[in-house]
Amino acid sequence: MSIPAIGVSALPVIPYPGSPDDAPGTRIQDRGVAASPYGPGGGVGPGDVGNYIVTGHRISAGGPLGSLPSLPTGASVLVTAGGVTYQYVITATRTTSFRSQASIDAQRAAVPGSPGATPTRAMITVTTCLTPEDDAAGNFWRDAQNNPEHRLDKIGVLTSTKP
Repeated sequence: MSIPAIGVSALPVIPYPGSPDDAPGTRIQDRGVAASPYGPGGGVGPGDVGNYIVTGHRISAGGPLGSLPSLPTGASVLVTAGGVTYQYVITATRTTSFRSQASIDAQRAAVPGSPGATPTRAMITVTTCLTPEDDAAGNFWRDAQNNPEHRLDKIGVLTSTKP
């Protein structure tokens, strides 16, 4: 995965069966790469109709998504898989709270932010922690994987594919 606007280039994304920021996904992220959960509780693959979810660390394990909060609307996210490059364009930013099941359901929905909606296009959610922001606000809550309460989600839509 490459995100030119924030200097991310050729970041490996490892798919695994699971849900965002679960223990297996966190172990993948701890290696300094990104994780992509799929299946029940996760998302779809790159270019597939639905929500392709990519998670990565912001401040630990080399912080590959350290600059994700500054990614502007309209920026491109490029994912290459199976010899095809998928270009997504960021259309929205949302915050997920790990202490709210409704918020988690919205992040993981087939249409990001709209649980129960039927997807009609390929979308991406690139997500990372809001640890510095939570800590600055005095919110030191952590889950079993030491994730802070809040995640930053950058949501995009597929705009092109190139072989």
